[in-house]
Amino acid sequence: MTTRYQDPLTIQRVLNSAKTIAIVGLSGNELRASYFVGYYMRRHGYRVIPVNPRESAILGETSYPSLTDVPVPIDVVNVFRAPSALPEIARQAVAIGAGTLWTQFGVINQEGADIASSGGLTVIVDRCLKVEHARYVGRMHWLGFNTQRITSVRSGLQ
Repeated sequence: MTTRYQDPLTIQRVLNSAKTIAIVGLSGNELRASYFVGYYMRRHGYRVIPVNPRESAILGETSYPSLTDVPVPIDVVNVFRAPSALPEIARQAVAIGAGTLWTQFGVINQEGADIASSGGLTVIVDRCLKVEHARYVGRMHWLGFNTQRITSVRSGLQ
């Protein structure tokens, strides 16, 4: 299921065109992976909108209880929640007209992917937003990840 939703050119297109990312399950705890991803994406020029009913603000942005409460258009809905929550999140992403549903490592739910895909969203599953951004911008080679390039020259997003 996942390879269908992990096309490198689709990932690059999403990263290159997105401006606003809603992170569902973004934590205010600086030690959590969701916080690190939000912080990183914000540092790289994206607007990060937290979606977490337990927080009032994260990373200087108001936190909203659900996607349907977010008052601005969303390009990417990035999900840090249990796979069982994905169908409802996908329905909300479709309802607000988001461009992409992107799930983090381990967040795999076929029903949620089908709902988003049927609703016209681009779907990326089981991939880390930060890792993929770093891979295609060239900021990950020192960690030993495969950047799928033979040369050390980085050309940025394609």
